[in-house]
Amino acid sequence: MKMIHKYNMNGLNIVIDVNGGAVHVVDDITYKVLDYYEDKSIDEIKNILQSEYKEEQIDESYNEIKQLVEEGLLYSEDEYELHPSFVDRKPVVKALCLNVAHDCNLKCKYCFAKQGDFGGKAELMPLDIGKKAIDFLIENSGNRRNLEIDFFGGEPLMNWNVVKELVKYGREKEIPANKNIRFTITTNGVLLDDEKIDFINENMHNVVLSLDGRKEINDGMRPTVNDRGSYDVIVPKFQKLVRQRPKDKFYYVRGTFTRDNLDFSKDIEHFSDLGFELTSIEPVVDDESNPFALREEDLPKIFEEYENYADILAKRQLRGEKFKFFHFMVDLNQGPCVIKRITGCGAGNEYLSVVPNGDIFPCHQFVGKDEFVLGNINDTEILIPESVKSMFKNAHVYNKEKCKTCWNKFYCSGGCHANAINFNGDISKPYDLGCEMQKKRTECAIMIQAKLLTEGE
Repeated sequence: MKMIHKYNMNGLNIVIDVNGGAVHVVDDITYKVLDYYEDKSIDEIKNILQSEYKEEQIDESYNEIKQLVEEGLLYSEDEYELHPSFVDRKPVVKALCLNVAHDCNLKCKYCFAKQGDFGGKAELMPLDIGKKAIDFLIENSGNRRNLEIDFFGGEPLMNWNVVKELVKYGREKEIPANKNIRFTITTNGVLLDDEKIDFINENMHNVVLSLDGRKEINDGMRPTVNDRGSYDVIVPKFQKLVRQRPKDKFYYVRGTFTRDNLDFSKDIEHFSDLGFELTSIEPVVDDESNPFALREEDLPKIFEEYENYADILAKRQLRGEKFKFFHFMVDLNQGPCVIKRITGCGAGNEYLSVVPNGDIFPCHQFVGKDEFVLGNINDTEILIPESVKSMFKNAHVYNKEKCKTCWNKFYCSGGCHANAINFNGDISKPYDLGCEMQKKRTECAIMIQAKLLTEGE
């Protein structure tokens, strides 16, 4: 299906060739001619636009569009579905989320993990379970050399000795197996100290630091178990970790916005005020029984906030500032590989989650849902049910009716499988509110790139 998407933002007329990925900044007349180009003849278009533009202007614009089409830069064919790397793909396990602690020392009001225990009992992962998980990853990674392990919770620092021993074990196992394991840890920071900071900065390829922004917002949503604010405890520790972090390693300060802070751009800017350059702030995901959950009526305000902040960030980047917001980062030159564009995160096939008792889930978002247990890491032979593997493997954009006709499908890759199941009971039906926010973020991200290209020359 040939498809383009056009929109106006921040004074720019932007046109995206959906299948090919080309992005064009066009003048007003071309922007209008594109409304009729596919369905009308040049004479019909002249008749429609004769009161606004001269005939020779319309001719010139039409011919420019025609040339772009002939060059494959507009209305290009969708060839991904038949691409050999997609048709012949044989998924291997390349990433594990190790839920090393089903316990937490914060009680965030919006927490999908139900304060860390995912609705079960509080427990920590034994070392032998973690080792078996690493063995499983290596044994099932095929020819894939670069592997990922994310220490998650709850709060993984509550099981710190096991984290350290698993990093050591992974390093011992990777070389003889010709693998390179990249470790990540996600932490709320309460238990950070100098020893942990040094270890994380030496051994973790990436670290995700949970902070919701302004003190009043963070403390309102992320209190300690004693109902005290966590901001003053964690911010100095995060700042120290980031100051000492090697330049070749990554970090993100990650927040969550709810109905309580729809002005979340102020929280993003607060990250900058604190000295953080790599940031993200995610929309809370829950149904309307949660008073903090986002609703359809909130979308206009959210869209306005995204657009206004995209303008601010474009200006900052034009000044050469390094500050980045994850959702406004897009690579217009290469982008993700074909399979990634079509299938997304790989949950249930390439990406799995292991919990303290050894149960295996499609990803951390499914933990606590017993119907999605795929096996146990203690099993002599782990055979993930083919029906489950097939369900996740086939949950790609060509098997989702809503995605087939969506201009954003190769940017969002069909959305989150867990959200689709949680909200619609069907992995092939994406979460509507998430789709709308994702489309707006993509528009903002591309606008920023267009602004840098047109004004940064």
